[in-house]
Amino acid sequence: MRVCIHRGSKQIGGSCVEIESCGQRLLVDFGLPLDAEENHSQYLPQIKGLDGSDPSLLGVLISHPHLDHFGLLAYISPKIPVGMGAAARRILKAAAPFLPGNWPVPSEGWDYQSGQRFDIGPFSVTPFLVDHSAYDSYALQIESGGKSIFYSGDFRSHGRKRTLFERLIQNPPRNIDNLLLEGSSLGRLSDFQNFPTENEIEDQLVQLFLSTEGLALIHTSSQNIDRIVSIFKASKRTKRKMIIDLYTASILEATGNDKLPQSAWSDVALYVPQAQRVQIKENAWFDLLKRHSANRIFIEHLHQASNNSTLLFRPLHRFDLERGKCLSGAIYIYSQWEGYWEHGSYDMVKEWIARHSIPKYSIHTSGHASPGELQKLVSAINPRNVTPIHSFYPDKYPELFPNVEIHNDGEWWEV
Repeated sequence: MRVCIHRGSKQIGGSCVEIESCGQRLLVDFGLPLDAEENHSQYLPQIKGLDGSDPSLLGVLISHPHLDHFGLLAYISPKIPVGMGAAARRILKAAAPFLPGNWPVPSEGWDYQSGQRFDIGPFSVTPFLVDHSAYDSYALQIESGGKSIFYSGDFRSHGRKRTLFERLIQNPPRNIDNLLLEGSSLGRLSDFQNFPTENEIEDQLVQLFLSTEGLALIHTSSQNIDRIVSIFKASKRTKRKMIIDLYTASILEATGNDKLPQSAWSDVALYVPQAQRVQIKENAWFDLLKRHSANRIFIEHLHQASNNSTLLFRPLHRFDLERGKCLSGAIYIYSQWEGYWEHGSYDMVKEWIARHSIPKYSIHTSGHASPGELQKLVSAINPRNVTPIHSFYPDKYPELFPNVEIHNDGEWWEV
């Protein structure tokens, strides 16, 4: 096998790896760079056959449904099959109608089942379900010609699915020649630091909810299912009802997991903001709305119940909350990557909370493994070589792991 990292050898996000064997090729992830100003074809890597004209390109394997790993799928031929988790595929399909811009809906292809190997031409692929902030995330083992690559994707062991990490290191894949290892935490944490666990996030939310007189606004991704579970549990512990919009209700439904909070649960309510009501009317989403309206509330209900409610906040809620006079005693909790806040993505929210004198708190944890977690995985797999990917600090790898083999973007090498 030959491998080329097209993007990701010295940066976080925009990951794309090409693997070749017996004249056939697979792509692993096809992400939009985090610093991209828009989802645009200018960020496409130079790879043959993206238009579907080259039969040697057998398909694209997506590790998980974050834009920096799948976002450029909008610019490849729909004839090229795409592999990913079945729930991840449903989530992206459910999200697409709500989101602006060129949101990719992956072509049909292979649906992963953890631990179950499948063949694509000369390649054998085994997906491993992992703990990550994106639902239905996988590491991938790819074998061909007697060689074996393990692509870590993005993972951690401090989320709500941390037992998946323990299971992986207790029964790791064997005889791995090359481990392509994410290192997002390097340079952010010391070698001995750890990120807060999702259970600790829940406890922090509980303390804030208890001290809040009005509505608790929590700004998080509707696709961060672990975080929604933490918010739901913290709300229940403090006798608050969690309020979601139709987009979030659709994402939760798309998981196919009835153990996760759903719009029909008694501790959950649906509030449809005005901007979404316009979308519903324009797109005739009446059946979708009806499916999630068992516990629907309106702005007057939210006004009356603000002191015992938690709202999964999105910027489009601002105008409704103002008109409904729901902001007395409210707090705003930012629960996402700080980079979005610092780089101006939410300047309109900054201005809004300042204008209404709403205090801001930050409660978040990373979707990525700490240095110690990375070391545990490397020790368990014991690969012949470790190659940095998805990290700004590849030069730190030799300090933490044995047998590091650094490669640059665009460089082909033999496994």
